[in-house]
Amino acid sequence: MTTFDGPTIVHAFRDDALGEHDAVGLAAAIRRGEVSPAEAARDAGERVRAVDARLGAVQVHVNGPAGSAGSAGPAHADATGGAFAGVPTFVKDNTDYEGLPTGHGSAAFRPRAAKRHAPFTRQFLSSGVTVLGKTRLPEFGFSPTTEYDGAEPVRNPWHTDYSAGGSSGGSAALVAAGAVPIAHANDGGGSIRIPAACCGLVGLKPSRGRVVASDLGRRLPLDIISDGVVSRSVRDAAAFLAAAETYRRSPALPPVGLVEGPSARRLRIGFVLDSPNGVHSDASTRAAVKETVETLGRLGHTVEPVELGMDPSFTDDFLTYWGMLSFLLGATGRTLGADFDRRRMDGLSQGLREEYVRNWRRTPGVLRRLKRTKEAYAASFRGLDLVMSPVLAHTTPPIGHLSPTVPYAKLIERILAYVAFTPVDNVVGTPSISVPTASATPDGLPVGVMFAARPGGERKLLEIAFELEADRPFRRIQDR
Repeated sequence: MTTFDGPTIVHAFRDDALGEHDAVGLAAAIRRGEVSPAEAARDAGERVRAVDARLGAVQVHVNGPAGSAGSAGPAHADATGGAFAGVPTFVKDNTDYEGLPTGHGSAAFRPRAAKRHAPFTRQFLSSGVTVLGKTRLPEFGFSPTTEYDGAEPVRNPWHTDYSAGGSSGGSAALVAAGAVPIAHANDGGGSIRIPAACCGLVGLKPSRGRVVASDLGRRLPLDIISDGVVSRSVRDAAAFLAAAETYRRSPALPPVGLVEGPSARRLRIGFVLDSPNGVHSDASTRAAVKETVETLGRLGHTVEPVELGMDPSFTDDFLTYWGMLSFLLGATGRTLGADFDRRRMDGLSQGLREEYVRNWRRTPGVLRRLKRTKEAYAASFRGLDLVMSPVLAHTTPPIGHLSPTVPYAKLIERILAYVAFTPVDNVVGTPSISVPTASATPDGLPVGVMFAARPGGERKLLEIAFELEADRPFRRIQDR
């Protein structure tokens, strides 16, 4: 932990079993016998305890005092091998892990221990990871920041006065700080890519159907949820996807396989600076996109501006759908806990629910238009391999700016002015990836850019991310 111009930069990198390894590197060291899984879990636990008092990223730590599971030992995967055999990690606290409580970031009920693993948990465990606990998220994953009404927020390790993003903010904070090399994340409107951008990580949202569907996603009229990971390297994201595909390959999508580096093929890439919903990006964000455009051109790709085709009603329709999710959770909350009381849901959840109650008659039209979004969005890709944009319309906000204690009307206005690019890929089911840039905010925070591909196009996303990482290695928090 070091101090830099007042605010604290928090990281746990040290000379121990984890060193500066990413997940692929640590797994290789374990396979070679240089490090044991027990040593990796022990040292990761020590790192978590060293940083979490400042970050607030952990909900349950099964090998120490940070969570309600007490001092039980780490939960090893059933797999004896796998790409990440022995690599310590965390599961996000909206996904069941047998024996651990699932709290969904909510104070509206008392979480109880899960009776079985969620479908994605089984897929993740097949890679061989060792689960040390669960990470915090905002209530039901609705917010793009991991903040609470009545509890401490998750803080950004690059600058603890700022948000770590959401909803996978706890996972992103731990990985960025070096406590673990990789962690579970999921994304229903940007919740992998947003915290990746805020914390200087790689965050790939897979195509719809690429990984197993969540229980909630299966019940939705339009499944917008994708599970994945956040990582410090592109090769970790690629290895995760290959391992997930080994466990279960989607028959509806072309196989990806293990992507190990850039492609020699030069691509035609469209880019946008501002959102089609009318939100303009701030100066630091625009500079990061323009810098990446120049880099891609220098590397031989053809890069040109493009207009994204989206219905003018998209933002309002997505907001209505978002409100429907809050309404459904409020109506069915007793399945989470017998003491569930929707009056204890936070201000954002309650505001979304109330907005949906006022507009529920729009639901059939909303669903129809959202499902048609893929037609207009697909047209944006004509003649292009990828589309690049900001991840977020402005750089990472300070703690409090998006707090659920902000009055709902002001809060939703701020959220829509921030989360202006990511939701379309959830609605359409297209894959997209957040990649760190060489740019930084005046306060030293990372800035990410996002690439999107057609459904099933994860290979191209990983190849372009590999190329950018090789051309200019990502900034490291331990070098600050």
